[in-house]
Parts: sequence; structure tokens; C-alpha cells
Amino acid sequence: MSSSLTRRTCALTLLLTAVLSPAVSAAQPGDPGEGSGRAVQARLLGERTVPHKLAFQNTTVGGLSGIDRNPCTGEYVFISDDRSYLQPARFYTARLDVDADGVHAVDFTGTHPFFQPDGSVYPAPTAGDGKAVDPEEIRVDPRSCDYWWGQEGDRPKTAGPPVIQPSIQYASPAGDHLGQLKLPANYEITTEERGPRRNQAIEALTFGSKGKVVTSAVEGPLLQDGPEPDTKNGALVRVTQQNRAGKVLGQFAYPLEKIFAENDPDSPWGPDTGVPSLLAFPDQPHRYLVLERTWVAGAGYKIRLFDATTRGATDVQAMESLAEQSVTPMRKRLVADFDTLGLSAVDNTEGMTWGPGLPSGERLLILVSDDNFAQEAITQIVALGIR
Repeated sequence: MSSSLTRRTCALTLLLTAVLSPAVSAAQPGDPGEGSGRAVQARLLGERTVPHKLAFQNTTVGGLSGIDRNPCTGEYVFISDDRSYLQPARFYTARLDVDADGVHAVDFTGTHPFFQPDGSVYPAPTAGDGKAVDPEEIRVDPRSCDYWWGQEGDRPKTAGPPVIQPSIQYASPAGDHLGQLKLPANYEITTEERGPRRNQAIEALTFGSKGKVVTSAVEGPLLQDGPEPDTKNGALVRVTQQNRAGKVLGQFAYPLEKIFAENDPDSPWGPDTGVPSLLAFPDQPHRYLVLERTWVAGAGYKIRLFDATTRGATDVQAMESLAEQSVTPMRKRLVADFDTLGLSAVDNTEGMTWGPGLPSGERLLILVSDDNFAQEAITQIVALGIR
């Protein structure tokens, strides 16, 4: 979830700096893997920080909440969650020089706005016409190398402003609108009692089964599925598998962790937690890396990476409310707690993608943090080795 909130104060360089660490975070017992019996391990290879509000091709680089690798070009694509306040809603392409020795360079190569079906760019929400978008996730279609991108719409705080529905759209590499995926009915913002909460709709999107399956997740529990997590209880969020035509193949309940610390009682802001990204394992269609991101006033960020599976989980697509029925959720195990990796800072990490394989037999995992365009936050590119 994106926010204009300034959430952490620290002195950070605005120049690109690399940090290397041998720290390892191993998974815990209870592997949900596809019968492999092997724990997934994560090792920090390095990190690099992009200068704050970097000017590039008449745009402001920031708010990078999603990343994917383009197999057709070898470049990476980032989505900005700028809702057209600074410049039109857009994405960036970049070359990353990253290997087992760290992240050596981040070089932006291009940027394009996302275009509406009529060829116009998306307006800022202040236009009040209901056409604004809140971009959060981007994936490269493994078949065509077009871009699929998710945006979580808007549930207004008060009556008057129009509801903006979440969506998953397809665009050309130049940003031209190509189509839209039909979403499950329970992803729709409807009444005050049903659908996604405000700023807790679609943030996570991934391709699996060689592009045949599109999996998405809402960031937090639907209104009808129960309360948000607190320090005593977690919550269930819905993960949906669809084919490329939009048919729901299955929907499952992912168990979101409880809040890790008490919120500062003097803060006007409550805790903020959810699933901002998930990533299918290349050869295991029921298995995912799931990113959980939590912010607590007075305690900062907690970023955790889990290995999760839908195998054995209840299909909940026909269930009106997860709070009223007993379900078997997805199984998961901890892969990495970012507090243990040796990073220079743990910030608002929201996007991740697989990179190439490494000579060690590990697979690169690249993650990016969303700085919300705030001076005290950072755009941090992190490289992990995943075994």
C-alpha cells in the first residue's frame, strides 16, 4: 500500500551506494514446498540506493512499488505509484548490473505513461471524474513481453467522490492500452460492508505455469472477511488464480501475520500491514514467494519473505465471508526477516522479481522499496540469492 506518510527519519546518502553482506536467513521447519522437503534460503548479495527524486526524461523517479524482469530485453521494468500528481501515471525501464557480488549499477533507460483506451493519460484524482488509477504492480507477459499492471482503485473516505474500481490491465511496452482482465466479483468495491478496504486492494500480481496462470492477491482482508491484523491476531487475505481469459481457477486464504509491535499511542496514524507482492516459483504452479510489509508508528518497518503453497488449502472462491466459515489457509514458512539480513536500512519494500540464475546454483531475487516521494525514505534496490 502506498502512502504519502513520512514514516522514518534517518540520515541517508542521496548518492548511489553499494553494501555487501554475507548474512543468511534460513527458513523455519514446516516446508510448504511441493514435496521437495528442502528449505528455501535467502542470502544478501548487496543493495543500492537511487538518488531521491531523481530527474529522468522530464519525470520524477520515485514511488517504485513494483518490478519485473523482461526476458525479451534483459532489462527491468518498474512501476511508479504516482497517481498522476507529479507526472502522469507511468513506468520505467532500467538496466541493473547485479551479480553474486552485489548491485553495481542502476541505469534508467526509458519511461512511458500508461494510456487509457482513448489514448489519453490518466488524470490525477483531483479531476473527480472517476478515471484516476493507483498503480502498484507490474509484470512482463512471458509470452508477448507486453506489460500487465495492477492498480487498486479507490474507496472514498466520504460520500461524494466516485468509487474507482481496482483493475489488472495490459499495455504495450510503449504504454498503449491493450485490454483488461476480468476480476473475481469479490474484488469489487461495493458497499461499506463488502469488498476491499481503502488502499488494500490489488497490489500483488504474478504469472505462473509459463504464463498460463495469473495469480493476484488483495493486500488486506476484505471487509466481509474480518478485521485487520492487530498485535494478537493475524488475518486472512484472498489469493486468486485465473487463466488469461479471467476464469477463476481457484481462490485461497493466505494467513497474514499479526502486527509485530504496539503502535505509538501519540501517533495519528495506525499500523499498516499487508501483502504488496507475490511471485510464482517457475516450475511449481502452486508455490509462491510472498512479501509481507508492515509499518508501526514508533517501531518502523518489518519486512518478511515467506514460502507459501496453495496445495491442500481450501478453495474459498464461493465463500461470501472467511470470518463465518472454517477454512484451511495456505501453508507458509519464513524465508527471510529483513532485520536479519544486514541491510543498511529496512524500508518500505513493495516489489520483487526473479533475476537470472547464479553460478552458485542460486537464483537472483531483486526487490525494490517505495519511497512515497518522501525525503526521509529511500528507493532501495536489494539483491538476494535464493537457494
